Amino acid sequence: MGTSFKRIAILGNPADQAALDTVDAVVKHLASAGVDVLVSDKLPEPAAPAARSPVADDQIAGKSDLVIAIGGDGTMLYAARQAFTHDVPVLGINRGRLGFLADIKPEEISESINAVLAGEFSSEKRMLLKVEILQGEKVVSAGVAVNDVVIKRRETARMLEYQTIVDGVYVNTHGGDGFVAATPTGSTAYALSCGGPIIEPSMDALVLAPICPHTLADRPIVIPGRSVTEVRLLQNHGTNADVSGDGELIGELEAGEHLRIVVADQTIELIHPPGYDYFGVLRSKLYWGRDTRDRQPPRD
Repeated sequence: MGTSFKRIAILGNPADQAALDTVDAVVKHLASAGVDVLVSDKLPEPAAPAARSPVADDQIAGKSDLVIAIGGDGTMLYAARQAFTHDVPVLGINRGRLGFLADIKPEEISESINAVLAGEFSSEKRMLLKVEILQGEKVVSAGVAVNDVVIKRRETARMLEYQTIVDGVYVNTHGGDGFVAATPTGSTAYALSCGGPIIEPSMDALVLAPICPHTLADRPIVIPGRSVTEVRLLQNHGTNADVSGDGELIGELEAGEHLRIVVADQTIELIHPPGYDYFGVLRSKLYWGRDTRDRQPPRD
């Protein structure tokens, strides 16, 4: 059984030579399979430029049936934010470190791509977060995130003070370095380092996690995905905060302003080659079942 992936777009990390080498290999492989290939115009010309067409990143998903992201999870998140508005699925080739999202290994590229082109793959929908910075009811800045929305203090020596409200109900007043609201996809990212739980991707839930809280009892909580989360920054010697989505700056939050976080109406579709196993990914990336106590640093 074949697929409808007749035109495939490629996004990659232009600063990573390993990713660029893989882009060239994937372009040639797809061209040999009779696929029209669109490549981000941020990437340099490959050895066979006739095999591809350069397209601006903000237009690439609208002209393709599938987006292939080549790099680390940061590249996957970037590709997902480009693709979701056109409901185009994303396939990841891992040239980064962890690779929770980009799950095709370099040595498996040809086999995995051939399987996907033959219609042998699984797909799943992942939720997105919509975040708005408000002055009263006026939206001054907005964005979307696949992994998480993060609020972090700007002044390095001052504690951030803020309140959290869920569905109109006051939750807590926090002091610390900031706050993370994470999707199940993002539960293995920043929220995990804040002590948050790992949430299976199909679950309709969010993680709310304080960053370096001043009070040890201030712990991460899990709320329903349908909830509306508000964060209100309190006045504390003029301390302001930066708000980011998936590591990309959305705007600055000032005292008296508030943040509203909801699950977006849109989702992102991820494509996986045969044999994909979410818990296998966790075992591999988090070294479950392995004894790492005797690992020695490399000698000079």
